[in-house]
Amino acid sequence: MIRFDNVTKKYQDNEIAVNQVNLNIEDGEFFVFIGPSGCGKTTTLKMINRLIPLTTGTIYINEKRISDYNIHELRFDIGYVLQQIALFPHMTIAENIAIVPELKKWDKEKIYNRTTELLEMVGLDPETYRNRKPKELSGGEQQRIGVVRALAADPSIILMDEPFSALDPISRQKLQQDISLLQKKIKKTIVFVTHDMQEALALGDRICLMQDGEIVQCDTPNNILKNPKNDFVRHFLDSGNIAKPHLLPENKQAKDIITSLHLVGKNAPDSPVLNDDAKISDVIVALSKQDAIQIQNEQNEITGVITNADLTKFLANQLEEVGETK
Repeated sequence: MIRFDNVTKKYQDNEIAVNQVNLNIEDGEFFVFIGPSGCGKTTTLKMINRLIPLTTGTIYINEKRISDYNIHELRFDIGYVLQQIALFPHMTIAENIAIVPELKKWDKEKIYNRTTELLEMVGLDPETYRNRKPKELSGGEQQRIGVVRALAADPSIILMDEPFSALDPISRQKLQQDISLLQKKIKKTIVFVTHDMQEALALGDRICLMQDGEIVQCDTPNNILKNPKNDFVRHFLDSGNIAKPHLLPENKQAKDIITSLHLVGKNAPDSPVLNDDAKISDVIVALSKQDAIQIQNEQNEITGVITNADLTKFLANQLEEVGETK
């Protein structure tokens, strides 16, 4: 568990970046910090691995002060994924992945096997990609390697600072789905920073919305959508994301997505089931934790399947109908 106990970050000009944050992040939780630029979300993230020193208060990892850890051991045991992927261009993909395991003095066979395992885990053929250089990969592939490198030494905590924001929309959505599915397998504690509420809703077990260095609301995606704490939260939900509540077609239901996108007959037998009269907001919440959901009618017959991509397409179509764009 990561615990913030009255943590404040103040700079030399007395500017307060983070103000008296109290927070618990549970083991295995996908926890998302979100908020406008300058709200303190990235500073809060970087204090966890001491990239930015806190001013007052204490951060604990497994009830041990982070200041009591050896700085190198602390960072070796916390994976870190940046927006700027920062792969070493002169190194092969395998060499990039091996950096921390080598620092931890893993033997070559263990590193080779771990590299193979991780590349397969993110859908990249080890024999195809192992000896390539970063410039030979697409942006999405490079970002996958960034995630793999952070996982290489099997840390219990992964910090991700706006890792997908530089990607095109299609690559970004695919990586969001991939990281969500990957988390179900690896069950790491992931602390994720984004400025995009749709991304936060799709990924987070809990979402922590910050303003001016303080926590405004820390809650599940469902509760934030249904019970925004104040006008700031409501306005942030309305701030240009495809899932903003005031543009959700409340007169539409799950069955309207099935009909409008011709999804009848699609099959996903292991996916959760939602009634076809469910509201669009309920579909969003359901898909925040799943890659797909099945829709059933009053006779409990499966009428179709909705994926995250289907939902995005449907909502985009709705926005176009009212003359708005993403």
